[in-house]
Amino acid sequence: MIIFSYICKEKIMKVQKQKLEKAAYILKTIAHPTRLAVIQLLDKKGKMGVNDICRSLECEQSLVSHHLSNMRIKGLLKSEREGTSIFYSLKEKELLKIIEAIEKCDCNM
Repeated sequence: MIIFSYICKEKIMKVQKQKLEKAAYILKTIAHPTRLAVIQLLDKKGKMGVNDICRSLECEQSLVSHHLSNMRIKGLLKSEREGTSIFYSLKEKELLKIIEAIEKCDCNM
């Protein structure tokens, strides 16, 4: 019985560790003001091209493209090519819950 209990605890700890690692991966990916702004913008507007995102955020195209590429590679955004333009949209709508939780946090910072 003790061995079974130890194996169960070990499996639970492994699952918890995997969940924590996934959470940290997502948080690291979105941990930049521009990336957070992109996520909120895509939530409001849906599918958008790079130039429209740049105009909305008043950021340089190279900076926005870098962040979009990073979030797409890491699986948070999806992209579609239409002619010469690439349009981005949220792949993971659950990201908004993270942002909402952070906004509700009343930390003394």
